[in-house]
Amino acid sequence: MSTDLYCVMGNPVEHSKSPWIHARFAQLTGQDLRYEKRLVARDAFARTVQAFRDEGGKGCNVTVPFKFEAAALPARQTDRARLAQACNTLRFDDGGIYADNTDGVGLVDDITRNAGVDLAGCDVLLIGAGGAAAGVLGPLIEARPERIVVANRTQGKASSLMARHAALAASHRVRLEAPGLHELHGSFDIVINATSSSLSGGAIPVAPGVLRPGALACDLMYGPAAQGFIEWAQRHGAVARDGLGMLVEQAAQAFLVWRGVRPPSAQVLAELRATL
Repeated sequence: MSTDLYCVMGNPVEHSKSPWIHARFAQLTGQDLRYEKRLVARDAFARTVQAFRDEGGKGCNVTVPFKFEAAALPARQTDRARLAQACNTLRFDDGGIYADNTDGVGLVDDITRNAGVDLAGCDVLLIGAGGAAAGVLGPLIEARPERIVVANRTQGKASSLMARHAALAASHRVRLEAPGLHELHGSFDIVINATSSSLSGGAIPVAPGVLRPGALACDLMYGPAAQGFIEWAQRHGAVARDGLGMLVEQAAQAFLVWRGVRPPSAQVLAELRATL
């Protein structure tokens, strides 16, 4: 039997930890696969996906800047991918392309399993309304917090994201609010930074008053990109967490989509942290 081929597609992609993560998942679960990095030209995503399928590829992860383009491919989409309007996981089979977004469930798994924080009944602040925020909002709602406030520099974008998720929030009895950043008030149990401020080294977009004593503050970035937010949160009495756990947990969900096997993500996360 031939070894099944998977990859991560992005631009840039050289920094990606996904090949190491999936290789370790395969070792620990006895799956025969090879996982590569594919640098994709900015105007060539759909062509690259088709070429990878023609090569015999079984599936791929999609990272920036192609998650929205992945959602536009002719594909069977999961409900969470449809709500996010962005996809990070593609599976190729006889039925064509199956598209999912595992980012949000990866974040929720990291918060609840690895950080040991129950989202149920919490007040959650989600900073940002771009692709990263869109990818996590649905699974956050399904974890049944009391309230989720989506705060973004452009309030209309936050309102649009909230409106798209209104029915899901109502069915789970979760209050959704979308004030402008300057109208934001009150404090929260969990604060999630889904903006590009970490990536660009910009200022923290909210005041420290949003952090309740002992709040969990999560940045979706990891490594040096998350350091400013981590230090800010710790300085103001929060428990800070970077996005490395989310990275591993979303990968575990993708692995499950592809292989039907749930890998030991906590073990792999501990091993990955030890290497960084």
